[in-house]
Amino acid sequence: MTIEIREVQTDKDLITFVRYPQKLYHGNPYWVPSLVMDDINTLKKDVNPAFEFCEARYFLAYKDGSIVGRVAAILNHRHMEAWNQSYMRFSWLDFIDDREVSAGLMGKVEDWAKAKGLTAVHGPLGFTDLDREGMLVEGFEETATMATFYNHPYYPQHLEALGYGKDTDWVEYEIQLPSEMNEKITRLVDGVKRRYKFKLLRVRKKKELLKYASEIFEIFNNEYKHLYGVIPLNQKQIESYTEQYFGLINPEFLPIVTNEDGKIVAFGITMPSLSSALQKGKGELLPFGWLHLLNAFRKNDRADLYLVAVRSEYRGTGANAILMEEMHRVFLRHGIKKVETNPELETNGLVQAQWKYFEKRQHKRRRCYIRRFE
Repeated sequence: MTIEIREVQTDKDLITFVRYPQKLYHGNPYWVPSLVMDDINTLKKDVNPAFEFCEARYFLAYKDGSIVGRVAAILNHRHMEAWNQSYMRFSWLDFIDDREVSAGLMGKVEDWAKAKGLTAVHGPLGFTDLDREGMLVEGFEETATMATFYNHPYYPQHLEALGYGKDTDWVEYEIQLPSEMNEKITRLVDGVKRRYKFKLLRVRKKKELLKYASEIFEIFNNEYKHLYGVIPLNQKQIESYTEQYFGLINPEFLPIVTNEDGKIVAFGITMPSLSSALQKGKGELLPFGWLHLLNAFRKNDRADLYLVAVRSEYRGTGANAILMEEMHRVFLRHGIKKVETNPELETNGLVQAQWKYFEKRQHKRRRCYIRRFE
């Protein structure tokens, strides 16, 4: 049968677009759904502040009257200006194992890119670096996290058959936490604190975190801007992410290191793993999804790392060791035994060096693909 590609036009279409993976991955023990509400807010032009500098179109593939695939095409004007690359992004890509379906979806993305006079299509990449990115190429029998896409093993094969090749890779590690603190790290941390007069900021209530949000995002913008595809967040985006996520974070899971003047030197954003809770709730908050999430925050033996950053002028001082030690203490206190690092660029040796004191395994790899037009 002929494959039909339809563009998302209505709110009802958008909900269908967001919920399609629930059908595709039904019964898959490794797939973790995103929160439907979060995806809708990210994709809606009147909600996501990234649309101040982005354009987007969403497509659904149909076969015999049934949905068999989806893709988002994103034109990020600030990326083109900052990186001097006239590229179209694709993301939210899912499809059945049918080459005609994947070709039809990616063909729509490429057609729009060519109509805009662009020179390439790359992805999966979202509107910002805080969206999920990268296609899984290793680790198909590992449970995904809230921060990452999962995909079937045939996805990379389809893209490569369409002429897409590797542009960059991210790797992910599972850290096995020792049941006791590492004395070597503790001695190092004590010396670093004395030498540089660093302190751990003790925040007791979630509301107290809000006053540090702008400085945290300022560090993120400065220290991540050189990484692949990253575009600094604007003020409206910072406010949106602060409102969306800072109310969820237990202050214990967000260690902050300051200097003697109270300026933030480094921070780490972590949370108990929500993978199992999202699977149980199928990405929905109602009727019982919220209860599964609440239970995951209260009792969990796994945690996820989301963002770790050290101001460039303080690199090499050992500030990151203070973060690592404090995270270890908090995790032990809460019964955490394993930690997911989430994606790190394979070339980012500074980040990967942080795990040298821990037992780890590199269990996943994901890829940003690119196809350049002749």
